[in-house]
Amino acid sequence: MFGVLGILLALTALIGGNYIGGGELSELYNPTAALIVVGGTLAAAVIQAPREDFTRAWQLFGWAFRPEPPDFNRGLEALREWCLLARRKGLIALELEASREQDPFVASGLQLLADGRPPEMIRSVLEVELVAREQRDLQAVRVIESLGGYAPTLGIIGTVLGLIQVMANLSDPQTLGQGIATAFVSTIYGVAAANLLLIPTANKIKRLVQGRAQYHEMLMEGLVYVAEGQNPEVIRQRLHGYLETGHAAAKTP
Repeated sequence: MFGVLGILLALTALIGGNYIGGGELSELYNPTAALIVVGGTLAAAVIQAPREDFTRAWQLFGWAFRPEPPDFNRGLEALREWCLLARRKGLIALELEASREQDPFVASGLQLLADGRPPEMIRSVLEVELVAREQRDLQAVRVIESLGGYAPTLGIIGTVLGLIQVMANLSDPQTLGQGIATAFVSTIYGVAAANLLLIPTANKIKRLVQGRAQYHEMLMEGLVYVAEGQNPEVIRQRLHGYLETGHAAAKTP
């Protein structure tokens, strides 16, 4: 919701500034310019990025505007419950917890515990999953960053095309002013899309990905401690530092 508020503030600033300067809202409306900027920017990204990265980029784009905060305290409490359950009923009891877990990363870790894998193997497997997912998402973020780089250029292209149309109709001087003004709308679209939406969103997603990685790293360490047979209170003390980094990190699901 906070991100949506930012977009609304940006639109208010643009439209309000144009109005205060004596402009009209209709002057900023140009479907042709929008088609050139949006269509051309997307086309450039499709050419650059593999299909998987492009698809993931749009999933992350939606995630940026509806994040749910990971509860580090709840994560620690879950680790405590899993540790107590393993002590009472054995590690095999965690297999049911793994089947109930919605987070694939956590489910994988619980299943490794239930299978009786050694702590070193659990850490190794989960570290690979953690790094692979983070790198995949950061690669997708680069697609959004590239959109922010292409949009201003496509805006300039739209402006040049508009000026070509203006120059082709020099025989009608009365329309020159309006034609030139309309041509520059493409530049506004491109620059505004890049600097008020695409680049800020890409930076936000990076923060979200890092915050989620910290949360999963905490759970990974906790699961390794459970495999080592550590006491629940000892586990909480060892992982308590993640609570501070969790408060400072971006709020992610």
